[in-house]
Amino acid sequence: MTTRMELPVLPELRLEIAAPDVTEVAEIAALLGDPIRAGIIAILGSGPHCVCEMAAALDERQNNVSNHLAKLRRARLVRASRHMVDARWVYYERDEATCAAALTAFERLLR
Repeated sequence: MTTRMELPVLPELRLEIAAPDVTEVAEIAALLGDPIRAGIIAILGSGPHCVCEMAAALDERQNNVSNHLAKLRRARLVRASRHMVDARWVYYERDEATCAAALTAFERLLR
């Protein structure tokens, strides 16, 4: 005796769906898709660091880390400040407000 399988009922096409604005989250995802930039953001989660510390941790050249930091600064994910005693030293830290906004954008996208 053979049983007949019923085909699932397919929903009607919904062609009126509006395209979501994912520009911001896509730009941040592309920026953090690079392992060095993602590593920088992770390192800065523990507090401010200078380029030499991050370069050593990531096993990268300092100029390469500086170039990645420039991109993160343009996106306002990190900010720089000079050492109070020796202004030759620049320390970087995450901009927590911008990082929180980016996290919120990711959460909206993935929910």
